[in-house]
Amino acid sequence: MALLMGFQGAHAQANEKITLQLRWLPQAQFAGYYVAAAKGYYKAEGLDVVILPGGPNINTLQSATKNQADIVVQHLTDVLVGREAGVGLINIAQIFNRSGLMLTCKKSSGVESTKDFKGKTLGVWVGGTESAFLSWMIKLGYQPGVDIKVLKQGFNIDPLLKNQAACISTMSYNEYLQVLDAGLKETDLTRFFYEDQGVATLEDGLYVLEDQLKDPAFVARTAKFLRASLKGWRDAVKNPDEAANILVKNDKTGSMIFKVQKRQMESVAKLIGNPDSAKFGFMEQSAYNRTVKILVSGGNNAMLKKDPANAGFSRLVWDAAQK
Repeated sequence: MALLMGFQGAHAQANEKITLQLRWLPQAQFAGYYVAAAKGYYKAEGLDVVILPGGPNINTLQSATKNQADIVVQHLTDVLVGREAGVGLINIAQIFNRSGLMLTCKKSSGVESTKDFKGKTLGVWVGGTESAFLSWMIKLGYQPGVDIKVLKQGFNIDPLLKNQAACISTMSYNEYLQVLDAGLKETDLTRFFYEDQGVATLEDGLYVLEDQLKDPAFVARTAKFLRASLKGWRDAVKNPDEAANILVKNDKTGSMIFKVQKRQMESVAKLIGNPDSAKFGFMEQSAYNRTVKILVSGGNNAMLKKDPANAGFSRLVWDAAQK
């Protein structure tokens, strides 16, 4: 009986469930989590991790508040704006330490430097990234609607291909690669990385509801998830072929292409930096402050009405994951 109870206890512990909600559709942007699952890193921590795909119709903030997910992958801009509106998500780890956001422009449209933006139509995603764009334009001395025309861009590259905009918003690991696949060459394009322009905001991080951090059991369980996830990300960065293969094997739609996922993984790796760093996944104060500064700037167009100070992140889980 004691042996049976011991087995049942171990089995229950081995099946601690955690649900992760992705910000977007499954792709190499989230490779580390799939690698951790495929290579048994979550299981080794005693976890049963369910990965939910995101997409244009998925509100990750709602996934957390409606108890559909324990952890969500999000951008800090969306989370801080949500916190001001009463959605209490908080960052527990920062996976990407660089932004992949950039403006991609056709040289044939007459854009080769930021001085050429005047009088041009620029495509911008609305829903979080526009704050960095507006901050950038203010920094350059341009008034949207007067000096430049802002096109509310969908999640595609059509405005550039159809010459509806001189520049469009792209992620280095996704839409920019689609532009190249559409037949344009790098020599045909001018790229402006938000990171290089000093207006980058923090992108893919891990977030939970702040109240959950009051529960020691939740913190311990989430620390196990983070520890395994960081291990998965280390493998994905070092072996993009393996990561791409794992993604393709997990693709239930059959639409993933190995070559595309490998190329994307190689681009994502540049945003993660050194996965062997002792501070991998650590929220850097300077990067957090920069994101906050961008969100509170812009006058009447500011995304945040009040500076949240350090209320948007906690290192409690990250610290626990190091033990």
